[in-house]
Amino acid sequence: MRIKRFFAGLLAAAAAFSLLLHTPVKAAEETAAAGTGITTNSISGWPQGPDITSTAAVVMEDSTNTIVYAKNMDQVLYPGATVKVMTTLLALENSQLTDQVTMTATGVSGVTDGGANISAQLDEVFTMEQCLYAMMLSSANDIALQVAEHIGGSVDAFVQMMNTRATEFGCTDTVFTNPTGLPDENQHTTAHDMALIMKAAIDNDTFRTIAGTTSYTIPATNVSGGERVLTNNFSMTNSANAAYYQYCLGGREGYTEASGSTLVCGARKNDITLIAVVLQGASGTTGTEAGSLLNYGFDNFQMLSLGDTDFNMISGGNVYVPSGTSADALTTEDSPGENGQTSRQYYFGGTPVGTAVMAAVQEQDDSLVQESQQNLTAAQDYSAPHTDVPYYIIGGVGAFLMLLILIGIIKTARS
Repeated sequence: MRIKRFFAGLLAAAAAFSLLLHTPVKAAEETAAAGTGITTNSISGWPQGPDITSTAAVVMEDSTNTIVYAKNMDQVLYPGATVKVMTTLLALENSQLTDQVTMTATGVSGVTDGGANISAQLDEVFTMEQCLYAMMLSSANDIALQVAEHIGGSVDAFVQMMNTRATEFGCTDTVFTNPTGLPDENQHTTAHDMALIMKAAIDNDTFRTIAGTTSYTIPATNVSGGERVLTNNFSMTNSANAAYYQYCLGGREGYTEASGSTLVCGARKNDITLIAVVLQGASGTTGTEAGSLLNYGFDNFQMLSLGDTDFNMISGGNVYVPSGTSADALTTEDSPGENGQTSRQYYFGGTPVGTAVMAAVQEQDDSLVQESQQNLTAAQDYSAPHTDVPYYIIGGVGAFLMLLILIGIIKTARS
């Protein structure tokens, strides 16, 4: 009995000592993760991303939708002027660049609302192309309001189109209430949702052209007496700005007291396109923070192609993973797709890093059987009108040779 009590006490002491060693470490890790909000840093084998002062941020690879970096990416925040990315994209999708846009009281009200504008006047006529450059280069609120009314019939109807399109992009926590980004307590988004919207925009060729332009001139209109020279005020494409980033394709940023500094952008380097979103930052910091996050995404990851030797892969098969990763480090999950095909999701450490569409193997086998049957039928059709004599001769010679071989085997066996 004493021996049993001794060993029980020893085991209890060992367990207590183990808890003493491990509990503080786990608590420290959880505290650190909660303090930074950088969820990607907790992925096993994932390069550690930089901490930033802004409340939320995300970096996403364009072709695979891989979330390379995430800090509070699902926290609901105000979008600020980044809303104009959606406004511009919707205009591109629902109009022609040559459309004539006439300023009404709706648009002109944007001149006096306290935000950015190009001093548009009542009854002044612009082309849609000129309007989109004014929105993306000068963040013009007067033009954004007029474009919304022109396309939607009213600003409210256009805003409804914005929300519908956001849902189609996969946004789950975004509500738009105006096309300008001016403060409204009911208008909100997340870094992740804005990345999905920016992905759709940066995949549009015309949007990239407009967003990446450094300057644009609107000639004299029916009302104005002179031309307007617009200079892109986006910090990351301005070579004179400290936040200039040479690989940046374009983007939009803004600041209000409610939203803080907000920024969305796209960048391309070595055939890789990354999207960065930074929300609720201090004034003048979001551009440099976005640049550091983009460097992290370009420098620590690689595109790995898995479809080079897999003949069952129809499309996709590219994954964006930490540098040095091989295919055997990935796991997959298959689910039924369209037309009997299979949708395959690739994971690194439980994190989605790419997808592929796989052919239906059974359908492939059936097609081969059908092809073989067709070849056999063709051969029979060819043989039918020909004489059978040559086949009998060939068959007889073959049988005779087989008999000789069999006799030789028997003799060998007996000897």
